[in-house]
Amino acid sequence: MTKRKPARPTALKPAAPKVTPAQVSKTVVVKTVAVKPAVTKAAIAKPAAPKAVASVTKTAVKKVAAPKPVKIVKAPKVKMERDSFTMPKAEYAQFHVLKERLQKLGSPVKKSELLRAGIMQLSAMTDAALTAVMSKVPTIKTGRPKK
Repeated sequence: MTKRKPARPTALKPAAPKVTPAQVSKTVVVKTVAVKPAVTKAAIAKPAAPKAVASVTKTAVKKVAAPKPVKIVKAPKVKMERDSFTMPKAEYAQFHVLKERLQKLGSPVKKSELLRAGIMQLSAMTDAALTAVMSKVPTIKTGRPKK
């Protein structure tokens, strides 16, 4: 009976060449090599030394330090306010007219957007112009109608 020598592990390939700045964010992985020792009848009969029993598996992983990502500062979330209001039917119908008009111009809007645009325009007016416009708006009874 001749004893067979265990196979020698093959050498690992050298690590990847120097990393260029374009490759900084990538991870470089070197090939995994697994080598199993040859098993003989003698090796089965006798418990082998711990070095010979374990299979040799080596993985070389080289991580390249990635640049720290720049934190994007998010604008604080705007809180919404829900409200209901009373409006004459003739003025309320203007929502539909304005929405159709803007749809034909290629920029569809919602009722709330129209209201917000109106508030922006009123806010931008001078005191005299705002007083003149608001004097043209009749005062209406607020609240829900009785059943």
